[in-house]
Amino acid sequence: MAKRCAITGKGPMVGNNVSHAHNKTKRRFLPNLRTVRVTLEDGTTRKIKVAASTLRTMKKNA
Repeated sequence: MAKRCAITGKGPMVGNNVSHAHNKTKRRFLPNLRTVRVTLEDGTTRKIKVAASTLRTMKKNA
């Protein structure tokens, strides 16, 4: 299962955990994915995974 937004293509980013002693270990920043139902042109519905930031942008532009 890919952690990727179906509309924008946003995926995981990589970075560092930084401790108080400034030790660095790798970590992943995962997108905030939500499962939403979308009605297609032919009348059928499908579930797709969309990032929460994408949903906010779509709601703003609607």
